[in-house]
Amino acid sequence: MKDTWKEELEECTLCPRNCRVNRNAGEKGFCRETDQIMAARAALHMWEEPCISGTRGSGTVFFSGCSLRCVFCQNTSIASGQIGKPISIERLSEIFLELQKQNAANINLVTPTHFVPQIAAALDLAKEQGLSIPVVYNCSGYETVETLRKMEKYVDIYLPDFKYMSPVLSAKYSHAPDYFEVAKNAVEEMVRQTGECQFDDDGMMKRGTIVRHLVMPGYIKDSMKVVEYLYTTYKDRIYISLMNQYTPLKRAADYPEINRRLTTYEYDKVVSYAISLGIVNGYIQKGKTAKESFIPAFDYQGIERAEGRE
Repeated sequence: MKDTWKEELEECTLCPRNCRVNRNAGEKGFCRETDQIMAARAALHMWEEPCISGTRGSGTVFFSGCSLRCVFCQNTSIASGQIGKPISIERLSEIFLELQKQNAANINLVTPTHFVPQIAAALDLAKEQGLSIPVVYNCSGYETVETLRKMEKYVDIYLPDFKYMSPVLSAKYSHAPDYFEVAKNAVEEMVRQTGECQFDDDGMMKRGTIVRHLVMPGYIKDSMKVVEYLYTTYKDRIYISLMNQYTPLKRAADYPEINRRLTTYEYDKVVSYAISLGIVNGYIQKGKTAKESFIPAFDYQGIERAEGRE
């Protein structure tokens, strides 16, 4: 297999940071990753939206590294690159097939942006060997249109975040003052690629875009602006998933205004506003999801080849 993907990492511009480092030479940019694929978990995941996880589970691969550094990140250990095991393109393709064999509803690529060339190569290999379930691109929304277009023939479902409207908030909490403009263009490209949402007879999504928004404590006005923008722009062409699972972890202690859980009142206000706009295609969370127990164990499950396998 030719390593044509390496050309894209010689002066990396896969994410909006445009670091232009030579990752093939071991240099690290904002994502803190070289050309070596790093992943921390590959397993069935039951906590995605109902049309993604269903009863079978989503075949989720958690990649290390990230193009954002959100101070409230729930997956800091992998996002910062502290946790992760190296895998080859060939091994990644095997993982995809193993998840399909476990009856996964789909292949769910979590934070894949900085490994897009390698993932595409792995998907090519896996498809040659019978991979047939939908592929989900699960990301922060901080994506370049150019990188998304590289995945057009591979991705069936986009599952991006849309975190902020305010550049002040995105600069303070995610080190990305341009977040809104970048995410706006990214979602537009995602919807262009997937078109109208499509489901199978069991209600599982086959194709489409679900945009997630995490409601943060103290900032429900910004949340309402995000919801209004998404619905005004896309109407029922997308699904909007409103999340109440904000969990203040260690780094949030440096930001007293968000170092608390979201109240039921705050979340309900945003949900009520979404309903008042006329949103029908959407998901809301019920109960207490703001718990560390909802954060997956990044224990390398499914990453290494099983013993005895050649």
